[in-house]
Amino acid sequence: MIRVGVFGAAGRMGATVCAAVAADPGCDLVAAVDPYHAGIDLQQLGIPVAGVQVASSADALVAAGAEVVVDFTVADAARVNLDWCADHGVHAVVGTTGFSDADLARFAERFAASTANAVIAPNFAIGAVLMMRFAELAAPYFETAEVIELHHDEKVDAPSGTAMLTVQRMAEASADWAPDPTTKTVVDGARGGEGPGGIRVHSVRMRGMVAHQEVILGTTGQTLTIRHDSYDRSSFMPGVLMAVRAVREKPGLTIGLDALLGL
Repeated sequence: MIRVGVFGAAGRMGATVCAAVAADPGCDLVAAVDPYHAGIDLQQLGIPVAGVQVASSADALVAAGAEVVVDFTVADAARVNLDWCADHGVHAVVGTTGFSDADLARFAERFAASTANAVIAPNFAIGAVLMMRFAELAAPYFETAEVIELHHDEKVDAPSGTAMLTVQRMAEASADWAPDPTTKTVVDGARGGEGPGGIRVHSVRMRGMVAHQEVILGTTGQTLTIRHDSYDRSSFMPGVLMAVRAVREKPGLTIGLDALLGL
């Protein structure tokens, strides 16, 4: 039985994680941390776990003997939380996005020197991980490509971490991308942002959506569209639980679910 704690436990994703951990027979939800909702009993959030109240600080994780902590917060909070995990020997599974390359390099150093490990993934939906892999495989056979990512209207960073990782992997798979033919822009930003390899990335923020991405690749006389849709936050939970079970055996820092899926 893996003893699990959750940062950001009262947020939408945090509460979903708590419910998924509580329902998993191999996990024991022992602590929940959210400084903005301290004192709330998890049962008040509809999570069937008796005796666990939302705590204000990470000290509750130590008191409860948490082995693995899941973080779906915001980048500023997650940086602090990851440092805490490295310092206290608690394994971390992180779905928070918005980290820079410098952040990831620092996390790698911290966990290399720690007894704890970490898995950080920009997307825990297994279908999204496969979408990125399929786009990477297709890239060498096309000369043009654009990525459109669509998320709910509470997401603060754009483009998404998934979109940027997709473009990075496509650019690494092929250096032969046609230049953008646009010479006149009627509305600033109409062509989106330019990612690695000159591949354009477009971000949509809209109520009613959760997380969606479309990769469109084009070559002579044909296009290929690869799309993934998460209609509910529960779509991320199989990947989260996979990481919770695997993180103790993955030394240091692991980026993405690919290594856990054998891709």
